[in-house]
Amino acid sequence: MFEKVLIANRGEIALRIIRACRELGLKSVAVFSTADRDSLHVKFADESVCIGPPPSSESYLQAKALISAAEVTNADAIHPGYGFLAENADFAQICIDHELIWIGPAPSVIQKMGNKSEAKRTMQAAGCPVIPGSDGPVGSASEARKLAEEFGLPVMIKAVAGGGGRGMRLITNIANLEAAYEMAHAEAEAAFNNGDLYLEKAIIEPRHVEIQILADGKGGCIHLGERDCSIQRRHQKLIEESPSPVVTKELRERMGHVAAASAAAVGYASAGTMEFLVDADYNFYFMEMNTRVQVEHPVTEMVTGFDIVKEQLRIAMGEALSTQKSVHFEGHAIECRINAEDPKRSFMPCPGTITALNIPGGPGIRVDTHVYQGYTIPPFYDSLLAKLIAFGRDRAEALARMRRALEEFVVEGVHTTIPFHLKVIERKEFITGNGVHTKWIEDLMERETLIP
Repeated sequence: MFEKVLIANRGEIALRIIRACRELGLKSVAVFSTADRDSLHVKFADESVCIGPPPSSESYLQAKALISAAEVTNADAIHPGYGFLAENADFAQICIDHELIWIGPAPSVIQKMGNKSEAKRTMQAAGCPVIPGSDGPVGSASEARKLAEEFGLPVMIKAVAGGGGRGMRLITNIANLEAAYEMAHAEAEAAFNNGDLYLEKAIIEPRHVEIQILADGKGGCIHLGERDCSIQRRHQKLIEESPSPVVTKELRERMGHVAAASAAAVGYASAGTMEFLVDADYNFYFMEMNTRVQVEHPVTEMVTGFDIVKEQLRIAMGEALSTQKSVHFEGHAIECRINAEDPKRSFMPCPGTITALNIPGGPGIRVDTHVYQGYTIPPFYDSLLAKLIAFGRDRAEALARMRRALEEFVVEGVHTTIPFHLKVIERKEFITGNGVHTKWIEDLMERETLIP
């Protein structure tokens, strides 16, 4: 058991965790850089500690500062949120070594699942379908070329320690492989301090479908259905929904069973997500596992009634996990990520002061945000301002509510992606749910403008 949780994060996810703690009767500790002194997560936590100057490398990524903040406030648990150190096995172990309860999976599991090539081998051994690819990192461009010729084009080169599309290259012409390999290696080395690459067969125009799981580390594991995250730009998710427009009940049961069984097989404990690619023939392939709470977790909460953050806290306390029979799906939920970016300038981040703000409401609308009128968006962090979630009895109602909420959502003083989202959800392909894939947005933007 624990009584006080330090949230090693900032912004909307920190505020989300604070609210979950309060509902469970737990005290919360916020940490903040000097740039975040006026953020809502600082205002609403029971206690707060400044951990350094604005750059995340000098504040939110400083393990020593976070542990010190926990010690001076007598916190007995740490929740990492997402991003920053959430999937850092070394930080998880440091917390444990300082007798702090780590609200997440074991460091060994984080390390195993965080290495994409090792995660792929682990999932394959657990009976999870995987995309054909290299058995571990490839040592050179010539080795990558041999594998590409063996699997057949197209293939994808990916960073072993990658994420967010960095260190990735699609190869459709064998003549371009060597140059692409060198560029991906340099990019991965710069981004992750690890230039190792692996290669896998590319699935053309797939859907990105992920399964939310909850596991207790004692063999108990359930799934909460799927989220469709196919609306992306440069491998960054823009819109997510649950259930997926293309996943049948039978496919959901198969994917959910595989995801839960695979997580249980590695001794997983906490909330986690198995990410898959689904091809046109409804074959699904393991892509990666996120060993943390996801940005898009609210859509699953809306259709299942589960509070995923509270479930994380309960699992860390050793409480019994619900059974799969207790999971019921109802309605449809869609989430739009509202970013402080200018679509007319290649989605350039737009820090600045919010001079006017109207948060939408009404039936079926949820907004997770840490901003308010007069809040100054710092230039040092992610550009996410809010997550707008619309729930309806069916997809048509959820979509109608999302359209209304986007029209009501007013943010002045900075550019946002709200007009862009309105354009996307008016597309016939999105409305019908057909013809959408992970490259759909980029293909559209090459052929015609989606910029308001």
